[in-house]
Amino acid sequence: MKIAIIGASGKQGGFLLKEAIARGHEVTAIVRDKTKVTEPKATVLEKALLDLTYADLQDHAVIIDAFGTWAPETLILHQTTLKYLADLLSGKPNRLLVVGGAGSLYVDPEHTLRLMDTPDFPAEYKAIPMNMAAAFDALRVRKDVNWTYLSPAADFVADGPRTGKYRTGGDELIFNSAGKSQISYADYAVAMIDEAEQGKHIQSRFTVVSESI
Repeated sequence: MKIAIIGASGKQGGFLLKEAIARGHEVTAIVRDKTKVTEPKATVLEKALLDLTYADLQDHAVIIDAFGTWAPETLILHQTTLKYLADLLSGKPNRLLVVGGAGSLYVDPEHTLRLMDTPDFPAEYKAIPMNMAAAFDALRVRKDVNWTYLSPAADFVADGPRTGKYRTGGDELIFNSAGKSQISYADYAVAMIDEAEQGKHIQSRFTVVSESI
């Protein structure tokens, strides 16, 4: 399968790139700086996300959006870039898989309270999930795009091991048998490439948790 990974030189993007190539997929790493991609089996396209055209993406069955930004002045890009990609792929057969956030997951079965709005959520970190949630809310109503949005567990562990095992949920925050909501970047990549291969959550959001990391 031909897979394009936008932001493949980032932390999560790197795990996605490694996982996809290890499974034998033909992967294009779309990055702003090609010198940051060290995977020899990847095809590299050096281009900013907002400069991409459909011609850049059309040969890929799956496009994974691993774009991320954390500077306060650029947080709006979570919304503008996802809309840009969705518009590019509107009415097209390609699938758009999005590396999402946990903040927009609900913590109650009535779906009235999101994780980012709970009293214990750190106020200083709220701007990022707010922008990501707004981007997701705009995406989830679109019927013209073959999108999938994957939210990690609340504790997203950058240096955790690849166990290859995870459980899935829907729009609600989920926990493992130890009562923890956690997943490693490596296991998240496993779940994302599984979704790329299997297509079980088209036009829906799902979440994943590791049993033990």
